[in-house]
Amino acid sequence: MLIRTRAPVRIDFAGGWSDVALFTENSRGFVVNGAINRYAYATLRCERQTTQDDSVELQRVLDKSIRIYSADFDTFIEADDIRQLEYDGNVDLVKAAVRRMSIQIGGFDLITQSTAPPGSGLGTSASMGVALVGALGALKDVTYLPYEYADLASTIERHELGILGGKQDHYASALGGIHFMEFQGEDVKTSALRFPPHIRYELEKNLVLCYTGQSRLSGNIHQNVTDAYKSSQPSVREALETLKAIAEATKTALMRGRLTEFGELLTENWNNQKKLHASVTNEQIESLFKIAMAHGAIGGKACGAGGGGCLLFYCEPTREHRVRQKLEEAGARVIDANFDFDGLQMWKVSDD
Repeated sequence: MLIRTRAPVRIDFAGGWSDVALFTENSRGFVVNGAINRYAYATLRCERQTTQDDSVELQRVLDKSIRIYSADFDTFIEADDIRQLEYDGNVDLVKAAVRRMSIQIGGFDLITQSTAPPGSGLGTSASMGVALVGALGALKDVTYLPYEYADLASTIERHELGILGGKQDHYASALGGIHFMEFQGEDVKTSALRFPPHIRYELEKNLVLCYTGQSRLSGNIHQNVTDAYKSSQPSVREALETLKAIAEATKTALMRGRLTEFGELLTENWNNQKKLHASVTNEQIESLFKIAMAHGAIGGKACGAGGGGCLLFYCEPTREHRVRQKLEEAGARVIDANFDFDGLQMWKVSDD
């Protein structure tokens, strides 16, 4: 039997960083993001047996070996027992999910793959975490609510692996759709933003998402911003407060269909992102921004922590094709994407 799951990545429109745990201890964070149809996939192949009544069920086989293959990194890991899954920089997220979920059923293969570039700033690790939790939960025959999948995936990253970051990525992946999110300590509130279909279609048409070709380590940038925040730099704290206000304005602009204003708010958000630390941007990113803005972009920002990965632009309705063309000529890779409203999906198929 094969257990398959898929979980979407997200594009963040405004408020990113204000969802990070350190920043939400004493103040609420606000974020607007949308899940898109680029996915993390997890496939579990597990042993099966036919009982006397011909029903097929999972069995606790004598062979308890675990075989993990990451298609993205062409990495294969095998262990005789979950206790042998040590964190060494090779598919640690997958190992952490298996360990945290306390998988005791032996004899299974776990294959992972993502259709978004690694280090893209689209929350790929979070979507993979959600996909893994879904697959491993199905293996244990347990079912969670969407927010529980998100929380568990976030816990694995933050507490099992010590990865700095917030929760917005996990919630976007588990829920799907376009949301306004509030963060206070460990508490998360999500509100789906609903607007007429033509607004969504126009948004999808005029957004241009491109990959710089430069993967970045968000953990390094998170550490830089965290250090600046802890040192009580006024500019960092002021920028965080401004990012939250921009998220609220972005929510209103989307709900009222004011898409030009939405595009302008992307740039306002980006300008405040850059105030957090110099590593958020670089020469290549700034060059691509100049190209996009000169050929029809109304506004834009780097996705996620910045420093590389993907850039997002909202363009004038009749000029997005020019923006796409010029970005590709400059060496960026345009990623076609629409919104995903399904979130985490799970299914089982026969392994024949």
